[in-house]
Amino acid sequence: MSEMTQKYEAKMEGAVDHLFKELQGIRAGRANPGILDKVTVDYYGTPTPINQVAAVAVAEARILTIQPWDASMMHAIEKAILTSDIGINPTNDGRLMRLVFPAPTEERRKALTKEAQKMAEEAKIAVRNVRRDAMDKFKAKKKAGELTEDDQKQLEEEMQKITDKFVKKVDKVCEEKIKEIMEI
Repeated sequence: MSEMTQKYEAKMEGAVDHLFKELQGIRAGRANPGILDKVTVDYYGTPTPINQVAAVAVAEARILTIQPWDASMMHAIEKAILTSDIGINPTNDGRLMRLVFPAPTEERRKALTKEAQKMAEEAKIAVRNVRRDAMDKFKAKKKAGELTEDDQKQLEEEMQKITDKFVKKVDKVCEEKIKEIMEI
């Protein structure tokens, strides 16, 4: 029976992984290299992520440093950061770029919390959609005579347990991010 639920479980795991990556992009007042994952720089005509053309490191709790491997890329990296939606102005000394993350205000923290909760709700919806698809597939197999009614019920119960597990996982990931956001 569990072979039939494995592919759905993998899809649910994908939804949780996607949520985790999305939540990394939320700036919580701490320096986090994941914030630069969506920022691309023009590297000889090819849009390339910053972490592939430079060393990105956390110097202090609120300072991110970027050191390009090719010094000629400094201006292009600075331009890419300024045009992105990060909202931080880099300081450039010619060899090393620093991004200083200010501590968010209470109002901003609440807005970030709501954004994280919205992302978590979307992940839960994705998990429930996978469950619905699985249930529909089980009903179709029962109708086609491939499953008995008992097997269908057992699969549906197993699928519900898996869904509950992933909904709890989504809640836990969201809760951790909210704790990080609200931390002063």
